[in-house]
Amino acid sequence: MKGTVLYGPRDIRFESREDPKIVEPTDAVLRLAATCVCGSDLWPYRGLQPIDGPTPMGHEYCGVVEEVGSAVQSITPGQFVVGSFATSDNTCPHCRYGYQSACAHREFMLRAQAPFLRVPQADGTLVPTPGGVPSADLVPSLLACSDVLGTGWFAADAANVRPGATAVVVGDGAVGLLGILSAKQMGAERIIAMSRHDKRQKLALEFGATDIVAERGDQAVARVKDMTKGIGADSVLECVGTKESMMQAIKSTRPGGHVGYVGLPHGVELDGQQLFYSHVHLHGGPAPVRRFLPKLIDLVLNGAINPGKVFDLVLPLDQVAEGYRAMDERRAIKSLLRT
Repeated sequence: MKGTVLYGPRDIRFESREDPKIVEPTDAVLRLAATCVCGSDLWPYRGLQPIDGPTPMGHEYCGVVEEVGSAVQSITPGQFVVGSFATSDNTCPHCRYGYQSACAHREFMLRAQAPFLRVPQADGTLVPTPGGVPSADLVPSLLACSDVLGTGWFAADAANVRPGATAVVVGDGAVGLLGILSAKQMGAERIIAMSRHDKRQKLALEFGATDIVAERGDQAVARVKDMTKGIGADSVLECVGTKESMMQAIKSTRPGGHVGYVGLPHGVELDGQQLFYSHVHLHGGPAPVRRFLPKLIDLVLNGAINPGKVFDLVLPLDQVAEGYRAMDERRAIKSLLRT
């Protein structure tokens, strides 16, 4: 088969790769319905995260089970499934506590920007859609559950969003936008989206934002404080991963409030004394998407949410390089790749 390989900064190729096959008895092989480019893929694409030689890319996926290993019990060929970017056995102590992305047997998925994919720990990683194979129009939203929605949901969960809360979302990429959707679903009364891009602002409002702040850094913090009568927000979702975005999130939070951080960190260093006196709760990390998958799939299938709207560029898989370019140049929020 052919799949996506990153050779170096802005050098994405679609080329022959080995067909996936069952390696361990707990594996499954999927025929993907769709995959996509993640914002975190742009870090190595831009040369800001080193790679060790040519690297297969992709970690968001959904599709039909083609084959399972001899030890797989709950997943069967023919099922349509959604999986997480982090594999999990769903039985270890970390998994039972709800942190499947810290599973004792975790592997971070790669190689998903291809027609077929091997998934380790299939029983614990994959969640079948009830009612059989879904209609094609639901595939983008189900694909979003695999990472970008699950990560936005975790940002809101980690930020302790509660009914009636004031939430701020730092970052207007796909994760930030779906963090807005998540905060709305959790009952936030006021959701302040930080964005300076018209198309993203419109989608933020559609997903539930009540206010838009275009400023950044300390100016953005001042706006939030002004909008909250000097208090700050109850919950702040940090969905970027830079030092500036993290500090903006912390400074926008009221004493006793919560920051949920899910942006992949690059160059983030915190001032311990400043953090000490802020009285802000910090929680985040790689999202335990598997914890949320059953609920998110149900919300999609019931028509309660349509997270697939973040995919504003749809391409055939063999045009994956354009998908990366469009996101890198901010011509697209998120690129969906049809297999």
